[in-house]
Amino acid sequence: MVLPRPVRAVVFDMDGLLVDTEAVYRDAMARVIVEMGHDMAHEAFRAMIGLPDNTAILTSRYGADFPVAAFNDRVEVVAGEMIAAGVPLKGGVHEILDHLDALALPRAIATSSSHRAVASHLGASGVIPRIQTIVARGDYARGKPHPDPYLTAADRLGVHPADCLALEDSYNGVRSASAAGMMTVMVPDLLEATDEMHGLCVRVAADLHEVRGWLGVLRA
Repeated sequence: MVLPRPVRAVVFDMDGLLVDTEAVYRDAMARVIVEMGHDMAHEAFRAMIGLPDNTAILTSRYGADFPVAAFNDRVEVVAGEMIAAGVPLKGGVHEILDHLDALALPRAIATSSSHRAVASHLGASGVIPRIQTIVARGDYARGKPHPDPYLTAADRLGVHPADCLALEDSYNGVRSASAAGMMTVMVPDLLEATDEMHGLCVRVAADLHEVRGWLGVLRA
Protein backbone atom coordinates (compact mmCIF):
# COMPACT_ATOMS: atom_id res chain seq x y z
CA MET A 1 0.00 0.00 0.00
CA VAL A 2 1.52 3.33 -1.10
CA LEU A 3 -0.53 5.46 1.30
CA PRO A 4 -1.23 4.43 4.91
CA ARG A 5 -5.03 4.06 4.62
CA PRO A 6 -7.88 4.47 2.13
CA VAL A 7 -8.49 7.99 0.86
CA ARG A 8 -12.06 9.27 1.18
CA ALA A 9 -11.43 12.84 -0.01
CA VAL A 10 -8.61 14.98 -1.40
CA VAL A 11 -7.81 18.54 -0.33
CA PHE A 12 -5.61 20.62 -2.62
CA ASP A 13 -3.59 23.74 -1.90
CA MET A 14 -3.79 26.20 -4.81
CA ASP A 15 -0.74 28.41 -5.47
CA GLY A 16 2.25 26.35 -6.49
CA LEU A 17 0.24 23.12 -6.37
CA LEU A 18 -2.60 23.58 -8.86
CA VAL A 19 -1.43 26.72 -10.63
CA ASP A 20 2.08 28.02 -11.25
CA THR A 21 1.66 31.31 -9.38
CA GLU A 22 4.33 31.13 -6.67
CA ALA A 23 6.99 32.21 -9.18
CA VAL A 24 4.69 35.04 -10.29
CA TYR A 25 4.40 36.37 -6.73
CA ARG A 26 8.14 35.96 -6.18
CA ASP A 27 8.87 38.09 -9.25
CA ALA A 28 6.16 40.64 -8.37
CA MET A 29 7.50 41.03 -4.83
CA ALA A 30 11.05 41.44 -6.10
CA ARG A 31 9.93 44.15 -8.51
CA VAL A 32 7.88 46.05 -5.92
CA ILE A 33 10.51 45.88 -3.18
CA VAL A 34 13.05 47.41 -5.59
CA GLU A 35 10.52 50.13 -6.47
CA MET A 36 10.38 50.88 -2.73
CA GLY A 37 14.17 51.17 -2.48
CA HIS A 38 14.97 47.80 -0.89
CA ASP A 39 16.14 44.38 -1.99
CA MET A 40 14.08 41.20 -1.79
CA ALA A 41 16.06 38.66 0.18
CA HIS A 42 15.50 35.14 -1.07
CA GLU A 43 15.03 33.80 2.44
CA ALA A 44 12.34 36.41 3.16
CA PHE A 45 10.27 35.32 0.17
CA ARG A 46 10.71 31.65 1.03
CA ALA A 47 9.45 32.32 4.55
CA MET A 48 6.31 33.99 3.20
CA ILE A 49 5.24 31.10 0.95
CA GLY A 50 1.98 29.67 2.24
CA LEU A 51 1.44 32.35 4.90
CA PRO A 52 -1.77 34.40 5.01
CA ASP A 53 -0.01 37.35 6.72
CA ASN A 54 3.51 38.54 5.85
CA THR A 55 3.60 41.48 8.29
CA ALA A 56 6.01 39.96 10.80
CA ILE A 57 8.49 38.88 8.12
CA LEU A 58 8.46 42.22 6.30
CA THR A 59 8.77 44.37 9.41
CA SER A 60 11.51 42.15 10.81
CA ARG A 61 13.46 42.46 7.57
CA TYR A 62 12.78 46.10 6.64
CA GLY A 63 11.83 47.79 9.90
CA ALA A 64 8.72 48.45 11.97
CA ASP A 65 7.73 51.41 9.77
CA PHE A 66 7.76 49.40 6.53
CA PRO A 67 4.45 50.11 4.68
CA VAL A 68 3.18 46.53 4.58
CA ALA A 69 -0.30 47.34 3.28
CA ALA A 70 1.02 49.52 0.46
CA PHE A 71 3.55 46.84 -0.46
CA ASN A 72 0.92 44.10 -0.56
CA ASP A 73 -1.51 46.24 -2.56
CA ARG A 74 1.15 47.01 -5.14
CA VAL A 75 2.22 43.35 -5.32
CA GLU A 76 -1.39 42.35 -6.04
CA VAL A 77 -1.55 44.86 -8.89
CA VAL A 78 1.73 43.71 -10.44
CA ALA A 79 0.96 40.01 -9.93
CA GLY A 80 -2.52 40.54 -11.33
CA GLU A 81 -1.08 42.01 -14.50
CA MET A 82 1.26 39.04 -14.86
CA ILE A 83 -1.51 36.51 -14.17
CA ALA A 84 -3.82 38.23 -16.68
CA ALA A 85 -1.17 37.54 -19.30
CA GLY A 86 -1.60 33.83 -18.58
CA VAL A 87 -0.32 31.46 -15.90
CA PRO A 88 -0.38 27.74 -16.61
CA LEU A 89 -1.77 25.00 -14.44
CA LYS A 90 0.76 22.66 -12.90
CA GLY A 91 1.27 19.40 -14.69
CA GLY A 92 -1.31 16.70 -14.03
CA VAL A 93 -4.14 18.83 -12.62
CA HIS A 94 -6.91 17.77 -14.99
CA GLU A 95 -5.62 14.22 -15.06
CA ILE A 96 -5.86 13.81 -11.29
CA LEU A 97 -9.30 15.43 -11.28
CA ASP A 98 -10.41 12.98 -13.98
CA HIS A 99 -9.12 10.15 -11.79
CA LEU A 100 -10.97 11.46 -8.75
CA ASP A 101 -14.14 11.63 -10.85
CA ALA A 102 -13.67 7.97 -11.81
CA LEU A 103 -13.17 7.04 -8.14
CA ALA A 104 -16.11 9.23 -7.03
CA LEU A 105 -13.89 10.95 -4.47
CA PRO A 106 -14.88 14.45 -3.28
CA ARG A 107 -12.31 17.20 -3.25
CA ALA A 108 -11.69 20.69 -1.85
CA ILE A 109 -9.22 23.55 -2.13
CA ALA A 110 -7.72 24.97 1.09
CA THR A 111 -5.74 28.11 0.35
CA SER A 112 -4.25 31.13 2.11
CA SER A 113 -5.37 33.26 -0.83
CA SER A 114 -8.68 35.10 -1.09
CA HIS A 115 -11.76 33.90 -2.95
CA ARG A 116 -11.09 36.69 -5.44
CA ALA A 117 -7.61 35.31 -6.04
CA VAL A 118 -9.02 31.81 -6.54
CA ALA A 119 -11.38 33.16 -9.19
CA SER A 120 -8.53 35.07 -10.84
CA HIS A 121 -6.01 32.22 -10.78
CA LEU A 122 -8.33 29.36 -11.70
CA GLY A 123 -11.33 31.00 -13.35
CA ALA A 124 -10.30 30.29 -16.94
CA SER A 125 -8.92 26.82 -16.26
CA GLY A 126 -12.12 24.85 -15.80
CA VAL A 127 -10.96 23.63 -12.38
CA ILE A 128 -13.39 25.49 -10.11
CA PRO A 129 -16.55 23.62 -11.23
CA ARG A 130 -14.75 20.35 -10.50
CA ILE A 131 -14.17 21.22 -6.82
CA GLN A 132 -16.88 20.58 -4.23
CA THR A 133 -15.83 23.35 -1.83
CA ILE A 134 -13.23 26.12 -1.71
CA VAL A 135 -11.84 27.21 1.65
CA ALA A 136 -10.05 30.56 1.30
CA ARG A 137 -8.87 33.44 3.46
CA GLY A 138 -11.77 34.66 5.60
CA ASP A 139 -13.30 31.18 5.95
CA TYR A 140 -11.26 30.20 9.01
CA ALA A 141 -10.05 31.79 12.23
CA ARG A 142 -6.34 31.00 11.90
CA GLY A 143 -4.42 30.53 8.66
CA LYS A 144 -1.64 28.13 7.79
CA PRO A 145 0.45 26.76 9.52
CA HIS A 146 -2.51 26.30 11.90
CA PRO A 147 -4.82 23.39 11.01
CA ASP A 148 -7.96 25.50 10.59
CA PRO A 149 -8.07 25.66 6.75
CA TYR A 150 -7.81 21.89 6.44
CA LEU A 151 -10.20 21.16 9.30
CA THR A 152 -12.73 23.48 7.66
CA ALA A 153 -12.34 21.68 4.34
CA ALA A 154 -12.83 18.26 5.94
CA ASP A 155 -15.89 19.49 7.82
CA ARG A 156 -17.46 20.87 4.65
CA LEU A 157 -16.80 17.63 2.78
CA GLY A 158 -18.21 15.57 5.65
CA VAL A 159 -15.07 13.41 5.80
CA HIS A 160 -12.91 12.79 8.88
CA PRO A 161 -9.54 14.58 8.50
CA ALA A 162 -7.64 11.29 8.95
CA ASP A 163 -9.37 9.95 5.83
CA CYS A 164 -8.39 12.98 3.71
CA LEU A 165 -5.33 13.24 1.49
CA ALA A 166 -3.83 16.75 1.59
CA LEU A 167 -1.58 17.93 -1.25
CA GLU A 168 0.76 20.85 -0.52
CA ASP A 169 3.88 22.53 -1.89
CA SER A 170 4.79 24.87 0.98
CA TYR A 171 6.25 24.29 4.42
CA ASN A 172 3.46 26.16 6.16
CA GLY A 173 0.86 24.27 4.17
CA VAL A 174 2.39 20.92 5.09
CA ARG A 175 2.45 21.97 8.74
CA SER A 176 -1.21 22.97 8.52
CA ALA A 177 -2.41 19.76 6.87
CA SER A 178 -0.33 17.55 9.15
CA ALA A 179 -1.61 19.37 12.24
CA ALA A 180 -5.15 18.69 11.00
CA GLY A 181 -4.35 14.97 11.03
CA MET A 182 -4.55 14.46 7.28
CA MET A 183 -2.41 12.14 5.18
CA THR A 184 -0.12 14.85 3.85
CA VAL A 185 1.86 14.71 0.63
CA MET A 186 4.30 17.44 -0.38
CA VAL A 187 4.67 18.15 -4.08
CA PRO A 188 7.63 20.56 -4.03
CA ASP A 189 7.51 23.70 -6.17
CA LEU A 190 9.90 26.48 -5.10
CA LEU A 191 10.77 24.83 -1.79
CA GLU A 192 12.62 21.54 -1.50
CA ALA A 193 11.46 18.86 0.93
CA THR A 194 13.47 19.20 4.16
CA ASP A 195 13.90 16.63 6.91
CA GLU A 196 11.02 18.31 8.75
CA MET A 197 8.78 17.95 5.71
CA HIS A 198 9.66 14.28 5.27
CA GLY A 199 8.78 13.79 8.93
CA LEU A 200 5.37 15.45 8.58
CA CYS A 201 4.41 13.89 5.24
CA VAL A 202 3.38 10.35 4.44
CA ARG A 203 5.07 10.79 1.05
CA VAL A 204 6.85 13.37 -1.09
CA ALA A 205 5.82 13.33 -4.75
CA ALA A 206 7.58 14.58 -7.87
CA ASP A 207 4.31 15.86 -9.34
CA LEU A 208 0.55 15.30 -9.45
CA HIS A 209 0.96 12.52 -11.99
CA GLU A 210 2.80 10.51 -9.35
CA VAL A 211 0.07 11.19 -6.79
CA ARG A 212 -2.56 10.03 -9.26
CA GLY A 213 -0.71 6.76 -9.67
CA TRP A 214 -0.76 6.19 -5.92
CA LEU A 215 -4.51 6.71 -5.81
CA GLY A 216 -4.95 4.17 -8.57
CA VAL A 217 -2.89 1.58 -6.69
CA LEU A 218 -4.69 2.34 -3.43
CA ARG A 219 -8.20 2.06 -4.83
CA ALA A 220 -7.65 -0.92 -7.17
